[in-house]
Amino acid sequence: MFAELETVVLTSLHAVYGTLGWLGVAALLVFENATGITPSEIILGLAGWMLIAEPQGSPGWIFLGGLYAAAGSTLGASITYWVARLGGRPLVDKFIRWVRVDPVRVQRTEEQFQRWGIALVLIGRVLPGIRTLVNIPAGLARIRFFPFVAATFGGSYLWCTVLIGAGYVLGHEWSRVSVYIERFLPFLLGGGVLALALYFWFTRASLFGKKIQVGLSED
Repeated sequence: MFAELETVVLTSLHAVYGTLGWLGVAALLVFENATGITPSEIILGLAGWMLIAEPQGSPGWIFLGGLYAAAGSTLGASITYWVARLGGRPLVDKFIRWVRVDPVRVQRTEEQFQRWGIALVLIGRVLPGIRTLVNIPAGLARIRFFPFVAATFGGSYLWCTVLIGAGYVLGHEWSRVSVYIERFLPFLLGGGVLALALYFWFTRASLFGKKIQVGLSED
């Protein structure tokens, strides 16, 4: 049964990647981040193998491919964000029923978002189970769209690049990507925290620079 399923997955993704390349990866991640249905570990692990390792491409494509994947992830996350922001709770309830997401998981993510705010958007992109759900409370809370996009892209790039790199290294053993991700999750979290620190540093530096400019113009 598993062998048959694996054959179907490999054949389907090979066809998509063979036709569209990294644009196919981005398109699949738009769907994955908007619905949470297709696991990114499979999409990105196979991308690292099929699009880089198998054709003997340069390892530098791991980081370039991460940009394509992060762009698709951000677009998909933005769809869910706007569904929640414009439709409110009634549309969100219908949406999670349609994609068959456990309402309890959504509620827990909302509780975490109330505690951590935009920080959860950034760090949550490297946390399985939260990655695609954090868009909903962000939209319901109506946080500003640009910070949401920035945090989503930053966290997604880290997550996608790691998975593509894992697929590149593991090759035919792509199915072990999830095992290694669980093992190295603390390092991913560390990277997320570092990205969060840089985000706040740049934000405060920008605000400080604007205050100086205002002060000089008043003088």
